Amino acid sequence: MDALDLARWQFAITTVYHFIFVPLTIGLSPLVAIMQTAWVRTGNERWLRLTKFFGKLLLINFALGVVTGIVQEFQFGMNWSEYSRFVGDVFGAPLAMEALAAFFVESTFLGLWIFGWDRLNKKVHLACIWAVALATNLSAFFILAANSWMQHPVGAVYNPQTGRAEMNDIWAVLTNSTLLAAFPHQITATMLTAGTFVTGIAAWWMVRLVRTRKAENVELARDVYRPAVTLGVVAMLVGGIGVGLSGDIQGKIMYEQQPGKMSSAEALCEGEESAAFSILTIGDLSNSCENVRHLIEIPGLASYLGSGHLSGPESYLPGVEDVQEQMTERFGDTTASGDPVTYTPNLAITYWSFRLMIGMAAGSVLLALMALWLTRKGRVTDNVWFARVGLVAIPMPFLANSFGWIFTEVGRQPWVVAPNPTGIDQIRLLTERGVSTAVSPGMVLTSMIVFTLVYGVLAGVWFLLMKRYAVEGVPLSVRDESPEAQRHDDDGDGSPDSVDRPLSFAY
Repeated sequence: MDALDLARWQFAITTVYHFIFVPLTIGLSPLVAIMQTAWVRTGNERWLRLTKFFGKLLLINFALGVVTGIVQEFQFGMNWSEYSRFVGDVFGAPLAMEALAAFFVESTFLGLWIFGWDRLNKKVHLACIWAVALATNLSAFFILAANSWMQHPVGAVYNPQTGRAEMNDIWAVLTNSTLLAAFPHQITATMLTAGTFVTGIAAWWMVRLVRTRKAENVELARDVYRPAVTLGVVAMLVGGIGVGLSGDIQGKIMYEQQPGKMSSAEALCEGEESAAFSILTIGDLSNSCENVRHLIEIPGLASYLGSGHLSGPESYLPGVEDVQEQMTERFGDTTASGDPVTYTPNLAITYWSFRLMIGMAAGSVLLALMALWLTRKGRVTDNVWFARVGLVAIPMPFLANSFGWIFTEVGRQPWVVAPNPTGIDQIRLLTERGVSTAVSPGMVLTSMIVFTLVYGVLAGVWFLLMKRYAVEGVPLSVRDESPEAQRHDDDGDGSPDSVDRPLSFAY
């Protein structure tokens, strides 16, 4: 493998590892803020317990997210220095805004929230977690602004003297149509992720407590964990509906801006009217489209998702072979080095990542339906399948988010900066031209192995910490003196975990 292939693999591995933590931080921070708001307004201790419980899990996730995210921006100056030279004037601005206007606010107020429980006024302390929640979402906005510019460059001009793209309209970058579609889609996906996370853990605890048949445990399940299930289900419903609606809008925009990506997602080889949505396609899914057969289809659905029309001339969607021909005519059939260019992304990856992104939502849907039925009219349940589905459903939206990003990034290939179909002359960049010319395959391979191993260890640490403190459960009282709580002493000072102590965690 050459440096380009290795650099792409390294960036993909580190980004997917990092993106394990991002959706949960973005989605869980407002849910924790809602829990604390309920406690401040009602004075009901159940909400304080839930705030501390899920707040600790948020803290663990945030810490590991920061550690794994540090490497991301450095890669632009190492493996992808040619890309940075070409678009740094534009691409760097949203990243700088993310650091200055979002991450610093996020980390500062998170610190105040962690250590300010017995030092700050209740309302001031509550404002800190809301600042964290708003800053995490603002951070997502700026990151998506940078990525959306790669998908659909706007607000810039090409300088032929320097050979670089230069920003001339920051407002256009921050109101990019691609961004305005991607941001709500990603934010609602994080709500679905966090809602599934909260519901899954609370469902497991509810069933565990009710099955003991002890009155105090059943009351704890009803008083503490059932409200958590309800809040999580609401987040899942809002997030699920939002993902569907925003995804429909995003699909139509993609067909205007990157038709090759969406046609590849459907393995649609030749253009057609009233194109069907493929549920199962067989064949080698090579870029030549040979031996591709659609076995199970929903008539007209692909055309509706792409154009808003089920039939007629307006429902016509171009196939990947049409896109290849159009791109070849517009940009040529060879690279600067004389190699042939395939303007069609990898069909197998785009086709299956698109379906896995959608299909992984099934776990959240089943969990929400079970929760609505089994907890109706104030009930708690000992249904063991509810607990099992809760645990199985938790990783599903994490995987859906990852497959969504894989689809988004692989579907843009062979471009690292896709050309704007409405035309910003010369602002486009093939992926092979974005890789650094100063790194050797051996250097990239070494760093890729090191990062993969380190990130693998960090992912393991994250899982063990999340499992440990999820199994510990909410504090049973304002000052929990139980032997079990003392065995889970967080600070190693012999004092048990309780709701009136600052948040902390340790291995």
